[in-house]
Formats: sequence, C-alpha cells, structure tokens
Amino acid sequence: MNRRHLLILAGAVAFAPRVVLAQSKQPVLIGWLNTDSRELSGHNLTAFKEGLAALGWKEGAQYVIEERWANGRIDQLQPLAEELTAKKPAIIVAALVGAVIAAAKVAPRTPIVMASGGDPVEQGLVKSLPRPGGIITGVTSVAAETTEKHLELLLAAAPKLKRVGVLIDSTAPVRASLMEAVRRSVAQYQVEARFAEVARPEELEPAISRLAKDGAQGLVVTGGLMLRNEKRRIVKLALAQRWPVVAGSDWAEAGALLSYSADALANYRRAAYYVDRILKGAKPADLPIEQPTKFELVINMKTAKALKLDISRELAVRADRVIE
Repeated sequence: MNRRHLLILAGAVAFAPRVVLAQSKQPVLIGWLNTDSRELSGHNLTAFKEGLAALGWKEGAQYVIEERWANGRIDQLQPLAEELTAKKPAIIVAALVGAVIAAAKVAPRTPIVMASGGDPVEQGLVKSLPRPGGIITGVTSVAAETTEKHLELLLAAAPKLKRVGVLIDSTAPVRASLMEAVRRSVAQYQVEARFAEVARPEELEPAISRLAKDGAQGLVVTGGLMLRNEKRRIVKLALAQRWPVVAGSDWAEAGALLSYSADALANYRRAAYYVDRILKGAKPADLPIEQPTKFELVINMKTAKALKLDISRELAVRADRVIE
C-alpha cells in the first residue's frame, strides 16, 4: 500500500463512528495485532494491561483481548488482521508499523491505536502527528532518532573503532529513514561505514562475512522485523568476529554490548491511555500522536568483559540498566 493510498484511506474514514462505552454487561472486545511472537513481546502485552488497570479497567469484567501474533512473518499480518476484524473488536492495538498498515487496510472503520513503530507520517498513515485526521492514533518509537544515537554510544564504549559495519533489513518499512540516520551519524563522528542489506535469515552469515572482509570492527544493527527475530543469531555471529554490537530494545539481553531505544514498556502503558479515551468517546482523529519521552540504555558488562572493553564511568552512569 503506497503513501497516496494510505492518505486517501485515512481521509475516507475520518467520519468513522465514535466508539462509546455503553452501560453494558458485556466486556469490550479489544483486538491485539503484533508483528512479534508472544515469547518475544508478551511483556509488552502485560505492560498494556497494567496501563488499563491503572485507569480502572478490569480484564474479563470490562474488557477482553483477542490476540494475534505474526511471529515475525510479515505475510501473516493481513490474514491475522482479517481474523481480528471478523471478531468485530471495538478497537485494535497494533505494533509495529506493518501491523498498523495491515489493520488499517482491512478494518477501515475500526479505531487503531499504534503502540510502537516508526514515523506514521512518513508511512502515509496519518496527516500529521498533532492532527492524525483518521482512525489511527497512539505512540511512535522514533526509530530513526534512536538509530542516530547508536554510533555515538558504540564509540563511547569502544573509542578505538575506525570502521563499523551496519546491518539493515531491506524489507523494513522505515528502511530509508534508518539509512539516512546512520549516514548522518557516520558523518558526524567521522568513521568509515560498510553497509550490508539483508532480506532473509539465510543472508545473514554471508552479510557478516562481507563486513568482516571489509574490515568492520563493530556492528550497528538497524530496525526491522527480520533482524529483531534473528537477534540471538546475529549477536553470536558478531561476537565470533570480536565485534561490539549496538542495537535497539532487548538486544543487550541477547548478548549485544549495548541496546538503546525508546522505553517499549512505557509506550505500551501509554497506549492504554488512548484506548481508554477512545472507548469513552474520543475520536482518534482528534488525539495527537505522541513521541516517547523515556529512553533506555542497557549495557551488557558480561559481553564487555568478553571483548576486553573497559566501559568508562561516564558511560556506565548513563545506563538505565546494567547486565552483569
């Protein structure tokens, strides 16, 4: 679905009826569409439920959630969105961008709350962040901005790096903005960069081998569903090259030296606020899309020791969490 198509869709459904919380004994049905697996992202669903509980919603009595997980398969998002739509949910909570696109395509009259993902304006999903103008609202994760920060953090941890490898998911909807963010960062810090684009898991080992032959000394991993699902394998391949790795949410837990991203749990808790507002009568078109205000830096000290890197005190005190 191209940008023009999405903008037309957003405008066409601007008149979608308001969803008002009726005085009914039946709990409200909330659809949940996520590109990840429950194993990888079940904690995000927990955070969303915590957000609803803080607003007074009781699961089972006042709402139920119909879950659909794509398990990293982009081709499954639309069929799963169609399954959800058949259940007639009052609202759909979707993440990441691919899930939002799929939900908007098959459920053009159902309010959609974006719980995480890239710039919805860039993707043609909404008219603007302050005034979305359609059925979509929620929270972004500003992936490009955090990606631009990754090289700075990697150099703070390993200041002797002169050439870095950059791994890119060529299928990611936000690929262009991520590439531009990396290029800005490379120019700012005056290091050499070698780029490797991959679309399938079987391309990972050849890509890492090419980067090694090009003299890469560390690895920046950009966003993308396939790369997220292969994070443990990517980290293993990188550590075999003695490379420090920096990437987004949860990568340090998988063995990367650093992870830096918007606080995903905070985003999902905030998504509950949008669901609450819409179910009580607000129009998605009138609810400004928020950018995250809380970010998380995680350092894996076990990996640092394995790579014989001395993490400076200045960097250590910046960390929100340290994995020993």
